Amino acid sequence: MQARPDFESTDKDDRWHPAEEGSRVAGYAAAMQPVAPMQAFDDAGFELLPALLGGDELAGIVVMLEGRVGVGERNLLDEAWCADLAHRLRANAHVAHALPSTHVAVQCTSFEKSIDRNWLVPVHQDLAIPVAARIEHAALGGWSNKGGKWFVQPPSEVLESLVALRLHLDECGVDDGPLNVVAGSHRQGRIDDACAIALRDERGTVTCPVPRGGAMLMRPLLLHASSKATGASQRRVLHFLFGPPHLPFGLAWAGT
Repeated sequence: MQARPDFESTDKDDRWHPAEEGSRVAGYAAAMQPVAPMQAFDDAGFELLPALLGGDELAGIVVMLEGRVGVGERNLLDEAWCADLAHRLRANAHVAHALPSTHVAVQCTSFEKSIDRNWLVPVHQDLAIPVAARIEHAALGGWSNKGGKWFVQPPSEVLESLVALRLHLDECGVDDGPLNVVAGSHRQGRIDDACAIALRDERGTVTCPVPRGGAMLMRPLLLHASSKATGASQRRVLHFLFGPPHLPFGLAWAGT
């Protein structure tokens, strides 16, 4: 079994919680009901999208990812094909409603999970962003250097402005390690470990299967977790992060 990749690590242990295994797949159907898209996304903190790309486009992306070592990579946006893909996804009608007109792609990370490359992630929030350089400021913390790039944990107001888009290159069913999310938890700001578990237990979780070529929009502050894959298929995902072009505190996005 492969170790969990460090870019999905939350610096917590790998203990899994029974409530996460009991995620309510029924919540997926509720999330797909026709309501005002922006309101639904703002309220729940996530949205499941239909197929955004066709089979030929997906096959082309898979070719671009071939031959890479390990279970994922975090610097894909540096490559022209990925930057172009981010631009096209940004303009897609199913995506545009969730993104302010000035938002740009700031990172793309790949994940590949299967029964042979397998890991789980406890309930957590995504708190770190990639920046060009380390800046000393009282509002900034959790600095780390991964893959030659600096990552920092900014204040909640920065994280609240971000939107992630997870593009699925394969069918992701309930046996393929889909995300389990705590709907609406992004509205609680930054949550410590104990409160995260308590909130998950109180509200329950929604399991988010996604079709091949489909996507999931989510706020980084949304509590989410991922179980190990138990099926025989692959779960390959491109995780795009979109944010405002300019950051506070003298920060700049990596690559700018």
